[in-house]
Amino acid sequence: ALGFSGGGICTRGSGGFPRAGAGCGDGILFANNEKATMQNLNDRLASYLDKVRLLEGDNADLECKIREWYAKVGPSCEPRDYSCYHKEIEDLQNQILCAAMETNKILLNIDNNRMTADDFRVKYETECGLRQNVDADICNLRPVLDQLASCKTDLQLQCEALTEEMCCLKTNHEEVSSLRKLRRREVPPRVDILTVTYSLQEMSCLRKQATGDVSVEVNACPGPDLRKILEDLRCQYETLMERNRKETEQWYACKVEEVNLEVVTSSQEIESSNKQVTELRRQLQALEINVQAQLTMKENLESSLTETECRYNKYLAELQNQISCVEQRLAEIRAEMECQNQEYKTLLDVKCRLEQEIHTYRCLLEG
Repeated sequence: ALGFSGGGICTRGSGGFPRAGAGCGDGILFANNEKATMQNLNDRLASYLDKVRLLEGDNADLECKIREWYAKVGPSCEPRDYSCYHKEIEDLQNQILCAAMETNKILLNIDNNRMTADDFRVKYETECGLRQNVDADICNLRPVLDQLASCKTDLQLQCEALTEEMCCLKTNHEEVSSLRKLRRREVPPRVDILTVTYSLQEMSCLRKQATGDVSVEVNACPGPDLRKILEDLRCQYETLMERNRKETEQWYACKVEEVNLEVVTSSQEIESSNKQVTELRRQLQALEINVQAQLTMKENLESSLTETECRYNKYLAELQNQISCVEQRLAEIRAEMECQNQEYKTLLDVKCRLEQEIHTYRCLLEG
């Protein structure tokens, strides 16, 4: 028998269509109640035709919607153009690569500056040790300088004493000369007894006397003998004075020259040490300023690098989210298109089956 479902869809025994044997076996139905059967078939055919028209309308609506969606989004076979995003992503990757290279350069410069600072620190410590040694040498030379100053003072005092002694000897010489002249005037033409007592000890102490007094005891003295003695004494003391004066002046000049040489040498060494210390202090200050500037620049670059990385990471995350959303939307659209395509195929299959059944009905009606 020809069987139809309640919705108007033909039910098939095995393949979905009525078998030819079934149509022949039901000839009794057409013979007994042909009018009712034909009316039923006509009603069913009308309902099938209405269903076909409805499905064709729905299919047309779906096709219109698909065309509209294709017009807005584009066909699935033609992917969306992401070239602008690719260029922007490539630019961002290049910027990240450049930033990484700059970071490596900055880190290398920081390491080099750290090594340079360590070298300068070692040099500074060495120079500090040398400065301490120089300061110790200067402290050790101060007693020598004080000793030389004391020797200089002693030599000046000795020179003053010798000068005073020379003045005293000159005064004594003048007094002796005056006494001799006076004696020439007062000596009588003839003297009976001549006794000259002269104290050699007092004459040897004339150099030590500050007043320059001469003790002469004369009982009776002829003029020529006294002059001779005084001349001899004068010559001896003048020779001794001159020799002592020359030796003292030479010794004093030598000592003063040595002291001046040592003072000049010490002054030059102190001045050179002060210049070195000043230069080292200036270099240390310059290095400290340079190190501080490098550290500040390092902190600024690290902060800028961190900020840049955060910004680009955030931007990349946003781009990744957008790409994920677009891919998800594309997957949804593809799934929806697959579903619509499957539904379209199903409807097309139903249409084909209906057309085949209609053709079968026509054949039955005509046959």
